[in-house]
Amino acid sequence: MNPDRPYFLCGIGGSGMLPLALILRARGARVMGSDRALDQGRLSEKFDYLRANGIELFAQDGSGITGEMIVVTSSAVEETVPDVMAARQKGAKLMLRAALLAELFNGAPNAIGVAGTSGKSTTTAMLGWILHARGRDPTVMNGAVMKNFISPKAPFASALVGKSDLFVSEVDESDGSIAWFSPRVAVLNNIALDHKAMAELRELFRGFVARSELAILNLDNAETAALTAGRAAKLSLTYSLSNAKADLLASAIEPLPDGIAFEVSERNAAKPEKVRLRVPGRHNVSNALAAIGAARAAGVTLAESVFALGEFSGVRRRLEIVGSAGGVTVIDDFAHNPDKIAATLSTLHDFAGRLLVMFQPHGFGPLRLMKDALIDCFAANLLADDILLMPEPVYFGGTTDRSVSSIDIIKGVAARGRAAHVYSDRAELGRRLVELAQPGDRIVVMGARDDTLSQFAAELLTQVGQLRTL
Repeated sequence: MNPDRPYFLCGIGGSGMLPLALILRARGARVMGSDRALDQGRLSEKFDYLRANGIELFAQDGSGITGEMIVVTSSAVEETVPDVMAARQKGAKLMLRAALLAELFNGAPNAIGVAGTSGKSTTTAMLGWILHARGRDPTVMNGAVMKNFISPKAPFASALVGKSDLFVSEVDESDGSIAWFSPRVAVLNNIALDHKAMAELRELFRGFVARSELAILNLDNAETAALTAGRAAKLSLTYSLSNAKADLLASAIEPLPDGIAFEVSERNAAKPEKVRLRVPGRHNVSNALAAIGAARAAGVTLAESVFALGEFSGVRRRLEIVGSAGGVTVIDDFAHNPDKIAATLSTLHDFAGRLLVMFQPHGFGPLRLMKDALIDCFAANLLADDILLMPEPVYFGGTTDRSVSSIDIIKGVAARGRAAHVYSDRAELGRRLVELAQPGDRIVVMGARDDTLSQFAAELLTQVGQLRTL
């Protein structure tokens, strides 16, 4: 971090930018930024929160840019964005968000990176909470709001700034920037198809693990388990829900209406510890094992981690119950790739009730890459009475290949014998969801990279309540 130059974050309200801005500001940097949503009058609470933390906001028209700044952008920002054009014209230094985060992360003596196709945000939040609860005072950088750290002064708590040498960060592979991170402890939940082809993903994650002193690896994922080959046992700590060779093993898993219970045993330990999570799903048992493994690497005992996990509240938009009305429950969920979608549907099917699933793809590029896998996922994981409804992918401008759209997914799923429908207008889709909903149903709003999905879910709940009281 350069304390002598102000930082200007383009797209400062984004899930990766906002926590970075808070960390920079807490460490004494002058921080400014712009956002398209601010210009459009959306998400005002988020921007009020940034201002309350001493962060200056400008229109995204280049007016806030000066030559002495470090202008930070995501890898997706195009050259035609006025702030980028102004930065080049005025001689400001341009820097990628991931490069700045890697600089902060790599500079920490005790850096723990959490990676993988799925579960990064939840595992990061679990680990951050364990370390915080045990008085380790970590800095935590997350791509999601961590409920345990929400307060009236921190309604968007996706970052925690501590004073110790511990720096816990979610590490993203979608733009390849994971290659810039050198963790002391590398947590790798899983490797599955998402933003990139599998061959490239394998190479990125293999390098991430190789640069670590200790890797926390999931033996239940074949791709991740393969990374243990040729690696000295003392350099890995493994976990599993089924493989008895793992260092941390979950057993006696019991889904509950408000979470999930299980036992975790540590290799060579006298007896297992009982865990009761307040978040549901077997995938969260796996996430908890990963967090426990990383906490062990930081000197936290198994019993201490288990106690803290019993108080873990979850993260926003991960199987988050918005509310119930007229016997219908509305759920807001971040699932956007086949692995995450399968985990969500499997968890919900642990209990009776039809699913009305609204899935909004998080871009035309990912949809094109995952087309066949998404069709397979929905066809395999939707039950006969479930219904899938899709709008077109979220689109924020720029040039993109639209050769694959939501209708391609819907046609594929319908051809496999599942009820599936596409809508060009999301509002129309919402009205149809409300019409379809009956007592006992669960409406699931799925998708990523679109903050309006949570608002959409809340509106559905209101509309369902109004309809059921008529």
